[in-house]
Amino acid sequence: MKFAKPLLLASLIAAALSAHADVTVGVSLSATGPAASLGIPEKNTIALMPKTIGGQKINYIVLDDASDTTAAVANARKLITESKVDIIIGSTVTPASLAMIDVAAEANTPMISMAASARIVEPMDAKRKWVFKTPQNDIMMSLAIAEHMQKSGVKTVGFIGFADAYGEGWSQEFAKAAGLKGLTVVTNERFNRTDTSVTGQTLKLIAAKPDAVLVAGSGTPAALPQKALKERGYAGKIYQTHGVANADFLRVGGKDVEGTFLPAGPVLVADQLPASDPVRKSAQAYVTAYEAANGKGSVSTFGAHAWDAGLLMTAAVPVALKKAQPGTAEFRAALRDALEQTKELPGAHGIFTMSPTDHLGLDQRARVMVKIENGTWKYVP
Repeated sequence: MKFAKPLLLASLIAAALSAHADVTVGVSLSATGPAASLGIPEKNTIALMPKTIGGQKINYIVLDDASDTTAAVANARKLITESKVDIIIGSTVTPASLAMIDVAAEANTPMISMAASARIVEPMDAKRKWVFKTPQNDIMMSLAIAEHMQKSGVKTVGFIGFADAYGEGWSQEFAKAAGLKGLTVVTNERFNRTDTSVTGQTLKLIAAKPDAVLVAGSGTPAALPQKALKERGYAGKIYQTHGVANADFLRVGGKDVEGTFLPAGPVLVADQLPASDPVRKSAQAYVTAYEAANGKGSVSTFGAHAWDAGLLMTAAVPVALKKAQPGTAEFRAALRDALEQTKELPGAHGIFTMSPTDHLGLDQRARVMVKIENGTWKYVP
């Protein structure tokens, strides 16, 4: 009997050492505010993510940053200091994601952004070492637009974009793509996400007489310049970015966005892709899961960015669990390392292969051209 208590204690200690704490995932997204049409499908997608990975329970803590940079930073700090999260997913938009980088890096906590700008992960440095993202880079999509413009006989382009990091990033990257394809940007305008009128900018665009106009915005606010151009009789081609690829943009834009061209992730037209497309199967898997929960035709590319963040996390967690327990600095570092070692992972938007210098990991398989036709998306081969 004298040995019973020591043996019991030893077994309890062994059990405690073998059992992992729950993995805690912190999420900050824009469920309200100007970017709500992006953030809501992301929030809906978080609800579809696995509750266990590798036999380990996963806890999700979801906060709304209301499309506000200050709120996003506050959310990130709260998730790290109070909830002790192992990883952060967020935010929805570029300005908020850029602002969260310092917080994640200071705490050595891996972060997967659902925003598009390449500046979230480039240039690679000590801070961005902790940051990954799932949306396609601006330059990848800019080249798709410039190539389509060139093939369509466009020579001159008018540009209008958000007066923030998203618009500035697109301005810079599209200028590079335009130069490569022999296009001339004849005017460059800006507007705010919360603006209700862009009359002045529209008049300048029309006065420049461009063959085509590129609107660099996201969500429903991106419909404003296009509606204003149509009201003023602009008859040239209009292009949008992949930031408008959801049903809300179609609803708000209505007849004024008919004929629009834009680059998008394959998930937007998954059922129209050739059978040989390497992303078709993984894209359709997300569409099926999302529409089963939210209704037919409800899927958007933005929710798919959250889905891909979940897939990356699902692949990385089992690897990290072999090295450390959740809730520790060692586990967060192991999770970061595992994300960076992702190879040929099929997602809703493309095939992910990360490296120490590439924390996006997508190639040209992650983009297609799409046209808005009869109020829906049409794949353009």
